[in-house]
Amino acid sequence: MQINAAIQLLPLKTNEDRYSVVDKAIELINKSGLNYKVCPFETVVEGKSEEVYKLIYNIQSEILKNGCDELILNIKIHAANRELAFDEKLVKY
Repeated sequence: MQINAAIQLLPLKTNEDRYSVVDKAIELINKSGLNYKVCPFETVVEGKSEEVYKLIYNIQSEILKNGCDELILNIKIHAANRELAFDEKLVKY
């Protein structure tokens, strides 16, 4: 099943610039091979549910291992009994 997920990373305790921590998460998203769009407050991805959930776990674990001691991940998931794509939500714009 293809889903859409909005991922917002909020680094709480880090010795690094918060934007560089977010950049690391976006790099992980890019390397995942999933279709994605970076937005001002979150990054939206689409892909098979297993791949998206794996990506979310990887972001959490990698960011915590590499310079961030505490974070909040806000996740919004859109799932349906059909394949979901960005285009169907954006076509009228």
